[in-house]
Amino acid sequence: MTRRLAALLIAAACLGEPAIAQTVQPAAPGPTLSAVRGRGAVACGISTGDPAWSQPDSRGEWQGMDADFCRAVAAAVLGDPARVAWNPLTGQNRFPTLASGQIDVLSRTTTWTFLRDVTNGLNFAAPNFFDGQGFLVRSNANITSIRQLDGASICFTSASTHELNLQDWSRNQNIRFTPVIFADKDEARRAYESGRCDSYTGDASQLAAVRAAFPNPEEHVLLPERISKEPYAAAVRHGDDQWFDIVRWVAFGLIEAEEQGVTRANVDQMLTSQSPATRRLLGVSGDLGPALGLDRRWMYNAIKAVGNYGEIYDRHLGANSPVHLPRGLNDLWSRGGMMFSPPMR
Repeated sequence: MTRRLAALLIAAACLGEPAIAQTVQPAAPGPTLSAVRGRGAVACGISTGDPAWSQPDSRGEWQGMDADFCRAVAAAVLGDPARVAWNPLTGQNRFPTLASGQIDVLSRTTTWTFLRDVTNGLNFAAPNFFDGQGFLVRSNANITSIRQLDGASICFTSASTHELNLQDWSRNQNIRFTPVIFADKDEARRAYESGRCDSYTGDASQLAAVRAAFPNPEEHVLLPERISKEPYAAAVRHGDDQWFDIVRWVAFGLIEAEEQGVTRANVDQMLTSQSPATRRLLGVSGDLGPALGLDRRWMYNAIKAVGNYGEIYDRHLGANSPVHLPRGLNDLWSRGGMMFSPPMR
């Protein structure tokens, strides 16, 4: 290598672009991508009904953060966000249903934990929400701290992280409680609402959404303490790295879109952006889509369908929703949150 060529390569690297254009060979479709294309739909596992996350609206159409992620995957893979086969699942059957191949992706307020990751034959994609377990109580009980729940009856769902968290917390704090356990969240919510228990425990974002949906939300209080870490992430089966990459990078791509200022409303105008990162994200340049076995416009299609991460959040949990939950840890890293995408290049 001559000194002149070496200097040119170093200068090009400093400008952030490769000196020699990289050509990515389109990836052949793996077993899951082939199956999805063959049936013409992404089989997505969601909850049986969870406000703000996955719940049918008055027209029977599934709405929520998790539902929109399924639509984003369908748009990226098939070019159409409507190509989702919805599979409502309980806490007990969600993992066996995924492991057996009945669904392609589980997007169901599922916390990424060690044992779930290594013993169920699953891979968790990028975290798309950071939460913690909280407690909902009635306003007229005059409870202001979880320490006042000693001796209380507490509703929660089985086959969730909440039960073990509750047991650990009660032992550490020397607090007694009476468990009132249900198979799914809707049953637990109705039991709490009818007065069968003093408190309803679950992930704070879900409790905030449940409270907002009550006829008189002001009659209920979400206590300020949190007793756990609950990073949510979509899950796929072991054994198909291509599909794992697709689901993971759709999640990252929605975060990257917010950082780049790409929205559902302006995505067409942003196709003419001179930003190299934006052009790669939208498939104007580069081969990100083909590297996954997808069309170059995979993330353009996803963003056009559901918007960026911030838009999805605001629609279902934030300022444009009945919940009005602050972003907090779920804001972009550049604004003090934990939402961060590796470089898409």
